[in-house]
Amino acid sequence: MSDLVKFVEDEFVAKKDFPEFGAGDTITVYYEIKEGEKTRTQFFKGVVIQKRGAGITQTFTIRKMSGSVGVERIFPVNMPALQKVEVNQRGVVRRARIFYFRGLTGKKAKIKERRR
Repeated sequence: MSDLVKFVEDEFVAKKDFPEFGAGDTITVYYEIKEGEKTRTQFFKGVVIQKRGAGITQTFTIRKMSGSVGVERIFPVNMPALQKVEVNQRGVVRRARIFYFRGLTGKKAKIKERRR
């Protein structure tokens, strides 16, 4: 049964070419918003907290600070409205899911940049 699901995913789901990113990376996600008959592109820039799932069901969570309030958004990788993903900064973290990042404020909430 799982072979059949994998076959359907490979054949009928359009794969999008996004750069590799992981937890701790700062990325900008551009996505399309429909308001009535008009469509516009909006972006969401923040730190990747987690990536989860595989294949069609893969999602990633981004967190940003809007003023003094933390805002998180979950994006499915295969969402049709996703236009592009840009990696702004690679971060050095030692975990795959950095939920501890929610409790940090000020300078402690800064993630070191990975050297190239």
